[in-house]
Amino acid sequence: MQATAYTYDPESRSGQVLLDDGTPVPFDAAAFDAGGLRLLRPGQRVRVEMAGDKVTLVTLQTF
Repeated sequence: MQATAYTYDPESRSGQVLLDDGTPVPFDAAAFDAGGLRLLRPGQRVRVEMAGDKVTLVTLQTF
């Protein structure tokens, strides 16, 4: 599923993404670490995987 990075705290490696319908969804350090990212800037397009209503992976969207 695609989303847009909304907030990111480098200290905790957690933040929020906005789904394409505008719904904010939080992610934790485990989801951030699973994507192999080192940094995330608000506004970046990302791909997220979810289990129920929990984000399990955040990575950059590539075409």
